[in-house]
Amino acid sequence: MNTDERLTDLEIRITHQEDMIDELNKELYRQHLKITDLESLIKELAVRLVDIESGRPINEPPPHY
Repeated sequence: MNTDERLTDLEIRITHQEDMIDELNKELYRQHLKITDLESLIKELAVRLVDIESGRPINEPPPHY
């Protein structure tokens, strides 16, 4: 393998690695968004659970209505 072939091979490898890193970063971002959504849902469910355990009615309008 001559120098030009080695250089071309390295350039191809670097390009593939850059593409892979970009795809991994995108997937990491999508997972971050999903985790954030799931954390919000868990907090909402925890509040509802506390309401149920305390005997408070769920989805009932406040008394001033």
